[in-house]
Amino acid sequence: MHLKEACIESYAEGLSAQKAGADRIELCENLAMGGTTPSFGTIKICVEQLTIPTFVMIRPRGGDFRYTQAELEIMKADIDVCKQLNVPAVVFGLLTKKGKIDELNTKMLVERARPMQVTFHKAFDELSDPLKGIETLIQLGVDRILTSGTKSTAIEGVPILNQLIEKANGRITIVAAGKVTKDNLYSLNQLIHTNEFHGKKIV
Repeated sequence: MHLKEACIESYAEGLSAQKAGADRIELCENLAMGGTTPSFGTIKICVEQLTIPTFVMIRPRGGDFRYTQAELEIMKADIDVCKQLNVPAVVFGLLTKKGKIDELNTKMLVERARPMQVTFHKAFDELSDPLKGIETLIQLGVDRILTSGTKSTAIEGVPILNQLIEKANGRITIVAAGKVTKDNLYSLNQLIHTNEFHGKKIV
């Protein structure tokens, strides 16, 4: 049994994904830029109208994952909005200029997000030492990592994904991503030892 998380950018797409059998959605705007925070109204309608969970992207802009103090304030405010709207989980990723996890600000946002769950998104794939990164994120209280095993697609990342899953050992969930579609999901599920998958065309 595998969980299918559909990456979508509108309520209409969320409804279509739900009807097509998605188990969860990741709600973004601007997917062409890698996904940014959706509007208040879109979040509200998805949470109220869809019967599957809505995980919400917290990302003030496209580009890198090194944020200014002003951008961190925006992220905090967006997390507060999600909490008010009873969103079950938020999705973000923060790195330092040296390409490591921004531990201080990740911890601050994780604590701010509670009781919502937290997914650390594909910023993870930019880490030079992803196995060490897993331990850091576990210590910071993150619930899930969205990753294609540092490669551009899940199929290329299979060996590293399985290393990460083994290292995680149930302490944090690894969500496999990277060109995962309804057509290759079955074969990827045979190769990757996780039961959570993410994609724009997963259903």
